[in-house]
Amino acid sequence: MNVQEQINEYITSQPEPKLSDMQQLHQLMLQILPGCKLWFDNGKNSENKTVSNPTIGYGSYTIKYADGKTRDFFQIGLSANKTGISVYILGIKDKTYLAQTFGKKLGKASVTGYCIRFKTLKDISTEILEAAIRYGTQVTNED
Repeated sequence: MNVQEQINEYITSQPEPKLSDMQQLHQLMLQILPGCKLWFDNGKNSENKTVSNPTIGYGSYTIKYADGKTRDFFQIGLSANKTGISVYILGIKDKTYLAQTFGKKLGKASVTGYCIRFKTLKDISTEILEAAIRYGTQVTNED
């Protein structure tokens, strides 16, 4: 199964309204990052144990670790969780920026250094979410 098929299977396995929200967010990501590399992480480690929720990844950037090693990874992640949906915006160095800049304007969402978590799309401003995603992709592209 290719990445696109894995993504479609993952999205369509969600119950409503999460399914519709995930489809809408997937389309938004493809509009923000046209032609981007798509990733799918099934959430399992090398021993096939579940270590995280499955995640759809968009774009590409290089993570630089403290020991000097590097790894290619996605810029934006989209994942369903027990209570709703998480959008991961990776590579932002200032871990307070997302919450300070977008948190209050976003609506009913919790915002950490790199994750925006909400129950449904109707609870948040998709315009503000899009602005946060665009910011995240811009800063990782500048590195």
